[in-house]
Amino acid sequence: MAEDTAVAAATPGAPGALAQPVPEATRRRHSYRDILSSSALIGGSTAITIVIGIVRTKAMALMLGPAGYGVMGAYLQIGELARGVAQMGLAGSGVRQIADATASGDTARIGRTVQVLRLVSLACALIGAVLLAALSAPIAAFTFGQEGHAGGVALLSLALFFTVVAGSQGALLQGMRRIGDMARIAILGGLLGTAIGVPLVYFLGEAGLAPTLVAMAAASLATSWWYSRRIDVAAPALDWAGYRSEAAALLRLGMAFMISGLLMNGAAYAVRTIVLRQAGLDAAGAYFAAWTLGGLYTGFILQALGTDFYPRLVGVIQDPAQCNRLVNEQTRVSLLLAVPGVLATITLAPLVIALFYSSSFTAAVDVLRWICLGMAVRVLTWPVGYIVVARNVQKLFIAIEVGWAVVNVALTWWCVEAFGVNGAGMAFLGANLLHALALRPIARRLSGFAWSAENRRTALGSFALVGATFAATQYLPPMAALALGLTATLASCWLSVRTLTLLLEPQDLPRPLQRILKFRRAPESL
Repeated sequence: MAEDTAVAAATPGAPGALAQPVPEATRRRHSYRDILSSSALIGGSTAITIVIGIVRTKAMALMLGPAGYGVMGAYLQIGELARGVAQMGLAGSGVRQIADATASGDTARIGRTVQVLRLVSLACALIGAVLLAALSAPIAAFTFGQEGHAGGVALLSLALFFTVVAGSQGALLQGMRRIGDMARIAILGGLLGTAIGVPLVYFLGEAGLAPTLVAMAAASLATSWWYSRRIDVAAPALDWAGYRSEAAALLRLGMAFMISGLLMNGAAYAVRTIVLRQAGLDAAGAYFAAWTLGGLYTGFILQALGTDFYPRLVGVIQDPAQCNRLVNEQTRVSLLLAVPGVLATITLAPLVIALFYSSSFTAAVDVLRWICLGMAVRVLTWPVGYIVVARNVQKLFIAIEVGWAVVNVALTWWCVEAFGVNGAGMAFLGANLLHALALRPIARRLSGFAWSAENRRTALGSFALVGATFAATQYLPPMAALALGLTATLASCWLSVRTLTLLLEPQDLPRPLQRILKFRRAPESL
């Protein structure tokens, strides 16, 4: 980003540093500005796709009901798990390799990387699709308890093929920083997939679910091809040794991405299977609905972290003071942006469920509230977890991911048996709390990380509001709980806006806020 370049140029020790050091308060205002700019950019680019997804979700929920929606959730999870295996982490490693090649300006290297990425992705897509089709019967039996959905699972092999191939096109665009094209792909793919999929489910019912997922994947492939073909990339001649060397580099780098994604998708698949097998299809549909909504708002925050915060952190990871400053700044902004949305979702959960789905999904209300508690903890710990990734401590990173997945699945097994579908939400909260406790000493050992005084105050106030609002929904009459929750939400919004205006210069804020708020310069103590 241009802002990042400006900040780097003004930071002592950076290439092209100015002779005069920049005051700490100014540097921090620049950093907060960059964090908010990144969040706004990513949020804006995904808002339309989320609206499209909401329309599609509402239509599917009304046409299918909780049981049919549970089948859709199981299909989606099977597809995600299969993609995580078949793609071999090539989307992530491809982005990094292409970005490195682009930065070097070596057109032959760019062409070689792109050419091998496309061929290896095509091979992985074919192998993955064949294996999924061949194993459709046992996968259906394990997931649903019987083989009645084996045909649908087999049809998902086409969606798998399209998705993996589209991933290589997306890696090319992202590696070359064609962010606008990626946003257009998401929007057009979502529109085309919805326009084809909703009529299929309307006319075919549950039998149209697998064809719908195939149509969505095909739309994604078509749009990614349309934009990636505009990039003129040389195709140098490569012998077998050259292909093998480049492919090995891509696959080695992709293993860490694959293992992490596989663990997350595998845990999600196991959780949904436990809910489905122990509580039934209706409960599985309720859980899937709650999970989708629970991560809707916080997804904006977490996606922004992966886009802008991670590369900035990598640049200063060898400087513990700068590393910890960035993590604390990102944590503070993440809490300020996420907590009002979490409070609103907890307070208005019945209305949100009815609005996004239907009145037959009332079992999802309490699950959604438990998931929101877990998401609040995740927002707090997510920036700290990037220290492990930026340090490139791969074995430790994988061990942390394994630990979270095992704890989440084990707690889900026990909690669903004891508390029904609500237990899945309780397990998610418990797993994130244990993850937070384990992550803090690890981050302290790697970089000497400690929470800033501002973050301790922000976190304490945020979780006090979240805990009180959740408790009110459980123990107070509905109207009293609603009044308390709305008051907490409005108070949190006011505090967040006020704090952000103190952290930034007036000209760095959105124009509407500049017109309606009274600004003060940030004090040096911030």
